[in-house]
Amino acid sequence: MINVAELIDQQPIRGNYFSPDVYVQGDVEFGLIENRNGSRLLALPETLLQGLFSGLEEELGPSANIALFSCGRWWGKSFYRRFVRELEEYYGKPLGQMEMIEFLQCLKECWKTHGWGVLDVDLQYYNQGFLGLKIVNSPFVEAASHGKRPMGALEAGLLSAFFSQLTGQELHCVQTACESLEAECNYFVVGITERLKAASAWIAEGHDHTTIMELLCRHQTA
Repeated sequence: MINVAELIDQQPIRGNYFSPDVYVQGDVEFGLIENRNGSRLLALPETLLQGLFSGLEEELGPSANIALFSCGRWWGKSFYRRFVRELEEYYGKPLGQMEMIEFLQCLKECWKTHGWGVLDVDLQYYNQGFLGLKIVNSPFVEAASHGKRPMGALEAGLLSAFFSQLTGQELHCVQTACESLEAECNYFVVGITERLKAASAWIAEGHDHTTIMELLCRHQTA
């Protein structure tokens, strides 16, 4: 007969590691915020973000996106290392043994709990070599909104570094839709750099996300 208690001891059921009510801890009165692993968290006021983005825009113009993408790359590498370390410690198994759906769900919960908006993963073009990521209510895009071009370069850099670390392959990320341009969400596409090169011209021409993805997929088979 199976001993249920013994079975539970051997395979403990783990909940959502990034649940906000347990993940974010600390003493707000003293300005101390930590995650459940004891790592310090940083709260960025909206006015500070707006000042940083407007300052970069004033100094660098369109090149501000290049600087933000580079910052996002640096951030994404350190974020990936911390994210994976915490998951492996909590679930008691290496990343390679996690189901992809489980891993992506943890990423979505992590993103939301940190206050970076709501992230969703679109696997529609996965077989063509592209991974789609949708972000709604991005505080970074909102702070950088100028209504001239996609303003999610910081997140694009983060996502490119994150998935490059995950796959062990150098990947790039482009933003094809932006809330600052009145799109319903910010849409990012991750893929091999060479395959995404043509996307920049199509974005500049003002094509919508669906058209850009159709052109990208057609370009791969041409």
